[in-house]
Amino acid sequence: MSIQIYVVGGFVRDLILDRELDDVDILVLGDGLEFAKKLSQKLGVKKVDYFKTFGTAHFFYKEIDLEFVGARKESYSSESRNPEVEVGTFADDINRRDFTINTLAISLNKNTFGKLIDTFGGVKDIEAKIIKTPLDPVETFNDDPLRILRAFRFASQLNFELDKTLVKAATQMANRLEIISQ
Repeated sequence: MSIQIYVVGGFVRDLILDRELDDVDILVLGDGLEFAKKLSQKLGVKKVDYFKTFGTAHFFYKEIDLEFVGARKESYSSESRNPEVEVGTFADDINRRDFTINTLAISLNKNTFGKLIDTFGGVKDIEAKIIKTPLDPVETFNDDPLRILRAFRFASQLNFELDKTLVKAATQMANRLEIISQ
């Protein structure tokens, strides 16, 4: 199975912040579900949850929460925060993430093992203790308004500040919170 894999998101952020690490998000350039299936079999894991709509799989191994996703591109309708998902590239997957501090990736591939990939300046934002979106915050919050609440939660949990353009966009898009339960 010749695929590329990366640890992404909150695991990398929390590793940099020296926080407890108990869940790992693994980005697979290829079939994330098939990779999770083969890895779980190799590890002797009996229970794997598959979410085919979103192309994700999840299992626990030695008390570590592992989630696998195939690289994906997302698009949204105005009536729902649930994305339409299609196969994407590494860049597509990183671009869809909510905040710069969650766009970080570490390669698990043979030739680049351990290499940190920081497309949107997430390390700099961690050092500056600031929450920013990687793309336009209005578009980010319009696509998924739950990200507004996540921004405030991360700021509170991590003792970070919110970027001024993010706050302005959150105020502007607050009415979109109505669709969260849809």
